[in-house]
Amino acid sequence: MKDRNHLAKVGLIHQVKIVEDGLIDIPMLQVLRPDGSVHPEADLPDISEPCCIKMLETMQYIRLLDERMVAAQRQGRISFYLACTGEEASTIGSAAALAPQDMIMSQYREQGALAFRGFTSKEFMDQMFSNQNELNKGRQMPIHYGSKALNFMTISSPLGTQIPQASGYAYGQKMAGLDAVTICYFGEGAASEGDFHAGLNMAAVLNCPVIFFCRNNGYAISTPSEEQFAGDGIASRGLGYGVRTIRVDGNDVLAVYAATEQARKIAIEQQCPVLIEAMTYRLAAHSTSDDPTGYRSKDEEERWRLKDPLQRFKNWLDSKGWLNQANNVNFIEQTRQDILKELKLAEQVPICAVEQIIEDVYDTPPWHLRAQLADLKTHIEKYPESYPKTAGRS
Repeated sequence: MKDRNHLAKVGLIHQVKIVEDGLIDIPMLQVLRPDGSVHPEADLPDISEPCCIKMLETMQYIRLLDERMVAAQRQGRISFYLACTGEEASTIGSAAALAPQDMIMSQYREQGALAFRGFTSKEFMDQMFSNQNELNKGRQMPIHYGSKALNFMTISSPLGTQIPQASGYAYGQKMAGLDAVTICYFGEGAASEGDFHAGLNMAAVLNCPVIFFCRNNGYAISTPSEEQFAGDGIASRGLGYGVRTIRVDGNDVLAVYAATEQARKIAIEQQCPVLIEAMTYRLAAHSTSDDPTGYRSKDEEERWRLKDPLQRFKNWLDSKGWLNQANNVNFIEQTRQDILKELKLAEQVPICAVEQIIEDVYDTPPWHLRAQLADLKTHIEKYPESYPKTAGRS
């Protein structure tokens, strides 16, 4: 058994010294200015034109998808939706820097990462309408996506549970000797959950190749950051747990790409966790159940619209001569039509039979689940008007 000394890295002083906020400055990486021009001293990531065009088109696709599905919720066609308007660069820029074999564990505003990997409009719509074509058999509420084929773990509603799960999954990747990492997305509000602290500590102690990606968009639903924590954002917490940490402009897709690319390199080569805090802003409501006018001003929103990540990236692409305006306009129109077409098709597909609700947990459903299913059918038959899609099919 080796001797241990937990004071080995502790220096000595001989007068009382109070460590205060601000002694450690955590800067924010920014490559593109808000107008899309490059900072003279910035190092551009080594990224190809096709990859950049794919990132732009995915950002545009997600914005169109968000607009259409918020409208669909308002029309009563789906029950719930979460848009990521304003945060597209953070999720898509980071996903672009990953390898296909890397596992993605998401919160609920990372549809851009899934779309970048190839999730189709049909698959998005089947999930949101919970129909019988949906990969998870309609058992999740809208926007709780998952795809085994795309290494995208199915989203769960409880906030922050994916954080310790990501540490465990990454530890498994390490034990298997895989050339892969796990990336775990969450908001700064989720970092107030106990799971955040357990997950980071586990990853740091066990040297798990996991990237913790925090989207700090300034609000945990209606609670602003200054009412959530008094410290220097989320980045300082990574340092507290001994995790390598990067803070990046979450509205600058090139900076996010560069930060994630470097984080993945470190996680693979050194078999350790990395925390990225992406400083961004949620231009949309928290969800379709939220009214942001109750907790923030229109002037504040407009100031952040000037930092729109999509327009910033378009300006840079245009300056490089990589943006064909006619092709891009055509892409947007075709995408809009494709989204609407798949929406109309998905809402006509029947939902799964109610009997399937007790399948896939046990090889044979046990007696207590069969009894609960019988009670559920009785309830639906008693109140058919409350279950228009299910009544008559149970």
